Amino acid sequence: MTEDVHNKAALVTGASSGIGEATVRALRSEGWTVYAVARRADRLEALAAGTGAVALPGDVAEDDDVSRLLAHVTEAGGVDTLINIAGGARGADPVSAASTEDWEWMYRVNVLGTMKVTRAFLPMLRATGKGTVLNLTSTAAIAAYEGGGGYNAAKFAQHAMTGALRLEEAENNIRVIEVAPGLVHTEEFALNRLGNREAADKVYQGVEKPLTAADVADVVRYAVSAPHHVNLDQIVIRPVAQAANHKLIRNS
Repeated sequence: MTEDVHNKAALVTGASSGIGEATVRALRSEGWTVYAVARRADRLEALAAGTGAVALPGDVAEDDDVSRLLAHVTEAGGVDTLINIAGGARGADPVSAASTEDWEWMYRVNVLGTMKVTRAFLPMLRATGKGTVLNLTSTAAIAAYEGGGGYNAAKFAQHAMTGALRLEEAENNIRVIEVAPGLVHTEEFALNRLGNREAADKVYQGVEKPLTAADVADVVRYAVSAPHHVNLDQIVIRPVAQAANHKLIRNS
């Protein structure tokens, strides 16, 4: 059972590709008003043209951009749901060879970006009487793995922040949901992390059915559409071939 989505409105970050884009499409297909946020304005405009979402270009880690997003959404009527999907990984080096630049970028986008947008929109969500915050983390937030130190650190931090937020905002009737995907085959995640197509393709090589962005978006859609008293605190979603971060079945 899901709630009536009439007048339901969400802001979705990281909307220019992958899980963020798929989430915008999933919510719009069910009649939600959706504000789509990402840095790449051209991709947002194409998404808006195809779905009817509202394109709001901006960087979630930049204070001025977040203030502008809040002002625009407030003037347009507000939202009751915030879906923080913007994030990503850079590098797969061991801690002994860690790139400070990569680590700082991952913390800035995954942790500070989520915090800044959430902090800005919490008063609006509280005012609705039944707001929702959904943070997309990762199974990297649950178990560390070799070569994942920087991404593990950022996602563990985002996971901890999500848990603290749930405790802090329960008295305001805000439900706080965490969705933690495992291996998801998207057009950019592995490419952005590893820097070249050959290395990115090897991540998924031989895995018969990795998750898709649409798979994860469908879970997000369900979680934020469930009756408000239902809080899916943490949802871990993996392909069957991935029994754990360190166990992945490959056919070749």
